[in-house]
Amino acid sequence: MVPKRPPRVGQVGFLYVPPYRVQGISVAGEQTMVQIPELDVAFDIGLCPRIALASPYIALSHGHMDHIGGLPYYFSQRVFQRMGVGTCVCHHAIADPLRRMMESWVELEQQRTPHHIVPLEPDEQIEVKNNVMLRAIEVSHTVPAMGYSVIEHRSKLRPEYRDQPQQRLRELKAAGEDITQLHEIPLVAYTGDTELGPFLLRDEFARAKVVITECTFFEDDHRDRAKVGKHLHVAELADLLDTWQAEAVVLGHLTRRTTMERAWEQLRKYVPEEHLSRVHFLMDHRNNRGRYEAQEQEAAQETAS
Repeated sequence: MVPKRPPRVGQVGFLYVPPYRVQGISVAGEQTMVQIPELDVAFDIGLCPRIALASPYIALSHGHMDHIGGLPYYFSQRVFQRMGVGTCVCHHAIADPLRRMMESWVELEQQRTPHHIVPLEPDEQIEVKNNVMLRAIEVSHTVPAMGYSVIEHRSKLRPEYRDQPQQRLRELKAAGEDITQLHEIPLVAYTGDTELGPFLLRDEFARAKVVITECTFFEDDHRDRAKVGKHLHVAELADLLDTWQAEAVVLGHLTRRTTMERAWEQLRKYVPEEHLSRVHFLMDHRNNRGRYEAQEQEAAQETAS
């Protein structure tokens, strides 16, 4: 008797929310890695699918194995393939354990893998692209945990100077006058694993174009389990969607016990109709493929006209 083939695993989820690609794999307890190639950032790296190597920055939400297991391989492959030294941004409380983890590989491999580990305090940020910052936002999980927001900084003329001629503006600037003000534009936010809390209602999440969040529990009688594990339950999404203005809210971190059909069934039960069109499951390959094909057709029609 011919044995069955092994199950197909490791297929990368993909959504296009112009101008951003949201791609990766997220299965609770197994692996999570979500990448935004246009912003040079990947969030978490439970395993290291090939696409993750293109991101010079990995923003770790917390230290559970399914979120950090691929980090040493990421560092190694970045150097091996001459892509530059990778940088890991993390909660300040786990920076030293991560450094020790990397140090342990030296004796095993008989070589030292170049890497950067950057600890952040809550609300600290680093620049990942020109005028684009990655800000750490402390969330609440069973271990120290961070969410993140990628924020564009734009300088705009102060209102009181908008009617001034260019020559006058140059004179004011030369005299040391501050004629501009900084505007922060949240682009993409990532909650990481977390329970519900006021930190998820901050502007960095509320105003982001794309919010990537976990949703681990879907069954009605699993709310207590969600609280114990400090994860989100699908019933809690409605309140968040009332606040989050995002064009797309991408859900990940489902467990294998929840089928995609059941996830959609429960989502429709708890989330008002007006919000449903904004919500997507990262690992819903069938619906996401259909959505992307429709985007391709629309783009082709626009080009033809």
